[in-house]
Amino acid sequence: MAVTTVPKLIRDFWPSFHGKALFIIFMSQIIIAGALVAALVLSATFALDSLVLWGIIGGVFVVGSVASMTLLNYASRPSKDLLAAIIHVAGEPTTTTPPSPNDKRYANNGFKQALQTIYELAGKEVATPLQTDTTPDTKASAIQSALDVTSCGFVVLGHNRNILYANKTAPVHITPDNTQALSLVFNGNDTLEAWLDECEQHSVHAEHTWTRVADRLPEDEGRRLFDVIASYEKGAANETVLTLIDRTATYSVSEDELDFIAFAAHELRGPITVIRGYLEVLEDELSGVLQADQHELFRRLTVSANRLSGYINNILNTSRYDRRHLKVHLSEDSLSGIYETIRDDMDLRATAQNRLLSVNIPAELPTIAADRASISEVLGNLIDNAIKYSNEGGAINVTAEAKGDFVEVSIEDHGIGMPGNVVSNLFQKFYRSHRSRETVAGTGIGLYISKAIIESHGGTISVRSEEGRGSTFTAALPIYATVADKLNSGDNTNEGLIEHGNGWIKNHSMYRG
Repeated sequence: MAVTTVPKLIRDFWPSFHGKALFIIFMSQIIIAGALVAALVLSATFALDSLVLWGIIGGVFVVGSVASMTLLNYASRPSKDLLAAIIHVAGEPTTTTPPSPNDKRYANNGFKQALQTIYELAGKEVATPLQTDTTPDTKASAIQSALDVTSCGFVVLGHNRNILYANKTAPVHITPDNTQALSLVFNGNDTLEAWLDECEQHSVHAEHTWTRVADRLPEDEGRRLFDVIASYEKGAANETVLTLIDRTATYSVSEDELDFIAFAAHELRGPITVIRGYLEVLEDELSGVLQADQHELFRRLTVSANRLSGYINNILNTSRYDRRHLKVHLSEDSLSGIYETIRDDMDLRATAQNRLLSVNIPAELPTIAADRASISEVLGNLIDNAIKYSNEGGAINVTAEAKGDFVEVSIEDHGIGMPGNVVSNLFQKFYRSHRSRETVAGTGIGLYISKAIIESHGGTISVRSEEGRGSTFTAALPIYATVADKLNSGDNTNEGLIEHGNGWIKNHSMYRG
């Protein structure tokens, strides 16, 4: 029977080495203790059965062992850190965080350069020398001239995230202290700064892509929109390289569409306000002659008109999402009570599309901090999507439960589902997959609005999906008791629930210049 030899990994070396070193330490201490016993007994200093003798020997053994292990750990620390860097460079699976060359312990000795050399060598490729007589300075000038005439921006960041190089197309500006800084406006928490923080903690090599990143606010002239590709190499002199592809011509069309939607919503707000007023007047004037079912009809008309007014306000609010002005007033409410305001509409939509809608939102759930019209719109959007993308006769399950400081509501369907590349882009403005554009009507703004609303409540929204098996959208909203103090101190506005950075609402857009 053949014996299979399991190949050793680099990470296997340290436990083996450390174990052998400890064994040698203990054996040497035993030999020293034995020699000391022999010397003291033969010199008649102590008898072999003397307790004092064995107390001395025990103390010498313990002190010697501790001192030797301390010395071992101190002396082998650089080797251990170098090995950790090599393990990460080699790509072996490990839970160890790679040592950073920027660690203060390495600032005043050559070990910083040793780590940087390992990381830099890992990123180098063997290249064939150019057959040219061009000097290095001329080469650099030629490359810089070439980069300056491209439509793509190129930015190189150093260890401290300072700009080492930026071509003419790159979106940079000069700060008051006369240094260059990036001019990029990231939506949400997925910012360049957050990604670099993550890389410094856990990565040696990494890449990330952002789409539709603007260089200034929507109302500013000359606004450009980029797809940003970042490449990170820990410890390299040019640690982060940004490639910025100018997609203004492509994305500006949808930006103009959003402006038109906002304009249309603004124009609709006036007539809706008039309709609501007339409904109230009519119900008051006819209150003496209306039957019970007619009163109910007026009530439903008023509820629908109020909800439509709320939707229009949310579109206007969300059109300012990029402008960082998504403000709502929150009050204590129940999720079940909010759903009751749209129950009839949801049942009607499900029935019309031959879908089975099951809703289980317990009334005893903790109350949440919510703007009723906004959250009802989110629920309506998510359930409507589940109806659209379910199969004929398919089941849609709406459930809710308390988890920690949040109440989570989930909308699950068993329809067509989505592949991973679609899921990752779902909450982007105007995003629609090729398949959904062909089969289902829509604008691609519903999930963007829903994300804006949920985040403005201090909550989160997420999705799990598997192609051919369906999707589950989950929105988490803070329990009122956990945020009541913040709301009361801020006149019930949502600003107290949202983390701020540099004066702007970080959850929505954070401008770092």
